[in-house]
Amino acid sequence: MTTALALFSGGLDSILACRVVQDQGIRVKALKFVSPFFDYDLLERQDGYCAEVLTKYGIDVELIDISETYLRMLAAPAHGYGKNFNPCVDCKILLVRTAKELMAKYDASFLITGEVVGQRPMSQRPDTLRIIERDSGTDGILLRPLCCRGQKKTRAEEQGLIDPDKLPHFSGRNRTPQIELATEMGIADFPSPGGGCILTEQVRAARIQALYKLQKPELLTPENIRFLLKGRQYHFPSGAWLTMGRNQPENELIESLQMGKDLLVKAVDRPGPSGLLRFSKGQADQELAAAIVARYLKKTAAKSQEMQVVTGDGRSAILLVHPAADSDIKPLSW
Repeated sequence: MTTALALFSGGLDSILACRVVQDQGIRVKALKFVSPFFDYDLLERQDGYCAEVLTKYGIDVELIDISETYLRMLAAPAHGYGKNFNPCVDCKILLVRTAKELMAKYDASFLITGEVVGQRPMSQRPDTLRIIERDSGTDGILLRPLCCRGQKKTRAEEQGLIDPDKLPHFSGRNRTPQIELATEMGIADFPSPGGGCILTEQVRAARIQALYKLQKPELLTPENIRFLLKGRQYHFPSGAWLTMGRNQPENELIESLQMGKDLLVKAVDRPGPSGLLRFSKGQADQELAAAIVARYLKKTAAKSQEMQVVTGDGRSAILLVHPAADSDIKPLSW
């Protein structure tokens, strides 16, 4: 049986792209690429996620962690950034090129994506779609089954593996036709359209951009990126980083990020935010972190607050600090 390798975002378009190709008797192996900027948390439950996609949509999917190459690409994308720090064109080129490199592993004859001409202003214009094919080296083997009619035929069409007349023909940003097709195919439970990539978000994208401006490649790790994307962020003159939760779910998430020499900072006997201190240079950084976290506790008549500093192996120390003043905190905010 002929196999096609699909780029699978998990959104409706990629679901439909897989299904309409499967309906022509092609085996589809879907690859869901993850990085700290999109869907990285799925790595913690990949077996459950893959089983869920198979059950819901009848699609065989595998997670591929592309973090290392993605972080390198983000430093200098050939086609530049979007409105924020999003390298949409180079991102798609990287994903498609990586899928091409995996074709032999899965004995795949061609690639498919869920792209639709005109749906996204930066990466799905007709000229950009051609650039993606050219720069990824996939001219002739990259089929876009939701919008291929009227475009240059791929080898799969020329060889009769795919009948384009049996494929849908979508264009533009109106998603009603996709939803109607999903209903016809019995696909009722699918994600709502919208974001997904953190690099399109103004505040968090600015943090990542600031990190790259430090010109310290050793800091560009998935663990550090995940740290920067959570909570309130403060960077100390010493080079230490502090992130602090804004609610209980975020506190729990931040605590789960603790690794190595990270220090967890929170009040001894009062509810409030959890702070995670990374790259601490010593006592002064710990005291500053404790003072910042104490600033966000509910105010009391006491001028000082007991704060607990906990190491990754469970050892703890108590610091008595004055809550930091807003004027001291503001210059440290990221």
